[in-house]
Amino acid sequence: MNRLYHHGIRALLLLALGLGLAACGEKEEVKQTLDPVAFHENDECHVCGMVISDFPGPKGQAVEKGGVKKFCSTAEMLGWWLQPENKLLDAKLYVHDMGKSQWEHPDDAYLIDATSAYYVIGTSLKGAMGASLATFSDEAAAQKLAAEHGGRVLRFEQIDQALLQEAASMQHGAMHDEHAPAQHDNAHAGH
Repeated sequence: MNRLYHHGIRALLLLALGLGLAACGEKEEVKQTLDPVAFHENDECHVCGMVISDFPGPKGQAVEKGGVKKFCSTAEMLGWWLQPENKLLDAKLYVHDMGKSQWEHPDDAYLIDATSAYYVIGTSLKGAMGASLATFSDEAAAQKLAAEHGGRVLRFEQIDQALLQEAASMQHGAMHDEHAPAQHDNAHAGH
């Protein structure tokens, strides 16, 4: 009987230990957050492979449990996110708040939720390749930038692939206008 008692106690202790370890594993997973991370000097854009710090303007990032994807611009991040397979990911999207940051060197202390940001599209500001979408946490700051540099203010839900392509072609056309001084004044006459 004594032997049976000891085997029973051991079995219960092993079961309790196993359950305890399983519970510890669950707690670790719950503790993992999807907070934004800092950009580093040698980070490369997940889409184009360019060194992110080589470009001015707001950047984007998608934070998942498995890691972080960083982008050289908000447009690159949005273009990636709008792909159907990426929308299925459990990722949190972040962009720089340009109302609190400098255009040439965005401050990682001001990364905000991309889904609640205000986007200014169609500005004359230069960023990475393609469209430059300025991002803000405050609508008034976004409206002010649009009034000073052209463009219009949109919300996250209003941005789709067609809009990004349109903005990229407008930005590309503006870059060509800079190299043709005689046409430069006429190209912006309607703005």
